[in-house]
Amino acid sequence: MNNLQLLSIGDATLDVFLEPTEHEQFCEVQSKESFICFTYGDKIPVKHLDFSVGGNAANNAVGTKRLGVNSALVSTLGDDIVGKMIVEKLHKEEVDLNYVIMQAHANTNFSNVINYGGERTIFSYHAPRSYEFPVNLPETDWVYLTSMGETFQPFYDHFVDWKRQHPNVKLAFNPGSRQLRAGLSTIQPVMELTQIIYVNKSEAETLTATEGKDNDMKELLKALSDLGPKQCIITDGAEGSYVYDGQKFIHAGILPVDAYERTGAGDSFGSGCISALIKGKSFEEALLWGTINSASVIGYVGGQRGLLAESDMPEWLEKARSSGVVVEEF
Repeated sequence: MNNLQLLSIGDATLDVFLEPTEHEQFCEVQSKESFICFTYGDKIPVKHLDFSVGGNAANNAVGTKRLGVNSALVSTLGDDIVGKMIVEKLHKEEVDLNYVIMQAHANTNFSNVINYGGERTIFSYHAPRSYEFPVNLPETDWVYLTSMGETFQPFYDHFVDWKRQHPNVKLAFNPGSRQLRAGLSTIQPVMELTQIIYVNKSEAETLTATEGKDNDMKELLKALSDLGPKQCIITDGAEGSYVYDGQKFIHAGILPVDAYERTGAGDSFGSGCISALIKGKSFEEALLWGTINSASVIGYVGGQRGLLAESDMPEWLEKARSSGVVVEEF
């Protein structure tokens, strides 16, 4: 009998984090634009090097598993050393890997991340591939569908067919940059099947074609809901997170913590939030779980090291209360 609660569908990658020793003298930070510049042809010393498994789907699978959700990853990797390193790491996290396909003679996604001042600049390599839809994908309580590379469309088409055959499965959708660039018409069939959509404010404006406008958050949430999702969650950096559940609007503030490195902040919010919902908690609690999971992750390098375990939640919930984090209707 299948006891899976969540399928995390999308990409996985290996991230290498670099912190150059002398980057301060090459970095120019301005109010509107920031640049990290290196002298052409130089050998740049690196004072810190770290490796982490990343990718939205992998981060979500690990994040939800740590929070007590029985999660599986659905992903296509290359049968190369990078792919094997990813599988080894996720196996240690006890993520179900029965629906990970490793393609012979193919490469796996890889990123170089330059960390500076809590923000990151990413050189991202998406290996060319044809995504394979697993045979006999099981019916679960939830699916978290997230970013894939340029050739995502055939897989998404298969997924839409599968979802229509399994109407009881709830879909959480977190579109990636390539899905957003493909345009609303391309992902509209997914939007119409979505229970909850997770996007940041800029992504919400792209989907609703309201870029450059002084958007009221309630209007933006309603516009996003009009595209199909039953519930909409928008994150807005230091302004916190917002949800529209079809009836009421809820806002959650953030924890006042300094960021060491922001990779995975959005993924950790999503995994915290969906874990709470799977456990039957309210949207108010779900926003809080996402908020504190994200606050923990940005204190570490990479998108997974700071992901909270379920046993950590009581302490972090108390931190949020004592810090004055407010979750309320607006």
